[in-house]
Amino acid sequence: MKLKLAVVMRKDFMDNPWQSYRWVLDEVVYDVGQFAHKTPDHVLSDRPAICMRSDEKTERWLYTGFEIQLYKDEAEGYYLNSTSTNPAWFVMWRLEDHPEGGDPIAVPHFLSISYYEAGRLLDGGETVENVPLDPDTAGWLANFVAENYKPEPKKRARPVSFKGAHRPKDEAS
Repeated sequence: MKLKLAVVMRKDFMDNPWQSYRWVLDEVVYDVGQFAHKTPDHVLSDRPAICMRSDEKTERWLYTGFEIQLYKDEAEGYYLNSTSTNPAWFVMWRLEDHPEGGDPIAVPHFLSISYYEAGRLLDGGETVENVPLDPDTAGWLANFVAENYKPEPKKRARPVSFKGAHRPKDEAS
């Protein structure tokens, strides 16, 4: 099963001498076609970008066209998210040039619910933010984990002192 989603990025204007604004991930919402009638203001990195709100305090930009499909080989990453205190969406985004020459604009590129995928992106130097999972998606994720995640049995390492006199020299002492 695939989920069709949209990501909302928010630009908050600030009264600060060093920084006039900041971008943050605002929310992840289901896309069931409710945005199809809206004409994109821009297309950024092949994603339709719709300005939902713009005033002196904030801007909200909606990006459609995201899909999530769960894979068995990522089950442990889903398990870690599902069993955390606050299960979350993870969104990787980048600042890109505004097509009209204004301030750079935040464009989401990747959406996940796997801790491991988010960690790999962070290790690669990408910007990844999270917002809480809604209860329906958290339940869907928990069901997938219950059906597909099988933890590997832990192998206990035998202490060096019990290996006897024939242990390798690098383990001695």
